[in-house]
Amino acid sequence: MVQNKFHYAITGKTAAEIVFDNADHTKANMGLTTWDNAPNGRILKSDVTIAKNYLTISKIRQLERAVTGFFDYIEGLVERGNTFTMEAFAKSVKAFHEFNQYKVLEGYGRISRQVADNKAGIEYDQFNRTQKIISDFDREVKRLLDGDKPDSGKRGK
Repeated sequence: MVQNKFHYAITGKTAAEIVFDNADHTKANMGLTTWDNAPNGRILKSDVTIAKNYLTISKIRQLERAVTGFFDYIEGLVERGNTFTMEAFAKSVKAFHEFNQYKVLEGYGRISRQVADNKAGIEYDQFNRTQKIISDFDREVKRLLDGDKPDSGKRGK
């Protein structure tokens, strides 16, 4: 829930809403801006259910600053002897967002995680049929045709 509150503060959408609204097999890279093997590696099904993978660099930086700022805020409270129940922790997230003039998520959002993941999975299955995959073999053939020397530092004996 805390993660959703931070996503919402920066984007106006929960993590599930970001995935649901952006997972699209007709878009380049299925709408992803980054993934584990980016920029040239294969997109995996696990990549398409991670909200941050759809965000722009600018939004990712804003999210990182917000989370870092929140942790600094909480650390200061704890150092001053404050203890937290889960309810108090939730209130501290809301207070932090309000103070910093972020959007505040009320409730759980309009899309469940399960609905978002299901849609992303369906979109991925369609996308994956057309995903261009360049194998190690294809890369080696291209290298040989281009006349490049082998990369001896990356091969075992």
